Amino acid sequence: MKKKRWLISVFLFVLITGISLYFDTGFSKLISLLRTRFLDNIFLGITFVSSEIIIFFILTSLFLWKDNKRKWIVPLWFSLAASAIVSFFLKIAVQRNRPFQLGLVPALTVLQEASFNIWNFSFPSFQTMMAFSAVPILSREYPRLKYFWIAFAGLIGFSRIYFGLHFLSDVVIGGFLGYLIGMFIVQKEEEIKFGEKIARMVFKKKVKYKYKEREK
Repeated sequence: MKKKRWLISVFLFVLITGISLYFDTGFSKLISLLRTRFLDNIFLGITFVSSEIIIFFILTSLFLWKDNKRKWIVPLWFSLAASAIVSFFLKIAVQRNRPFQLGLVPALTVLQEASFNIWNFSFPSFQTMMAFSAVPILSREYPRLKYFWIAFAGLIGFSRIYFGLHFLSDVVIGGFLGYLIGMFIVQKEEEIKFGEKIARMVFKKKVKYKYKEREK
């Protein structure tokens, strides 16, 4: 079953990659025509909320909230970190310029004032990749919340296209890769239970420390 799941995932990845690459330029130009001041403000808000620091703290807090969920904190961190590392090396390897840098879509004032480091290329979308890497873990532990998070991750990706920061393929492939990373981490946690072992060790020590402090 696991091999079938991965084979289907790889097939879908190749298919979606081909389709998204074909529509890249046209889709970016089409979305740029939808820009309004109202939508600018909405997607700027989504961009702010989707920063890696905020996503990290929101998700960590979610799993800290309940004792039986804490074993997934370390796998979650691994998923987010792996997404960041894979994204970084893909950016360096591909070195794809952003749509607004290529002049395909007009850049907003906020983008003209932003600083883009020389390594910070378009492919893939790091924010989208990071958001989708949490989906497999949320699907397992918070099945109802996963639909909200998938919608939120989709809005993150769309906002990147809306501002001309990424092509459609940057977002689609980034989201797919992030999801595959999350799937891999979940699979390893179920096999090795490294997150569960660390959680037991860390949180038991904290409970013992609190108990001793009360005795004093």
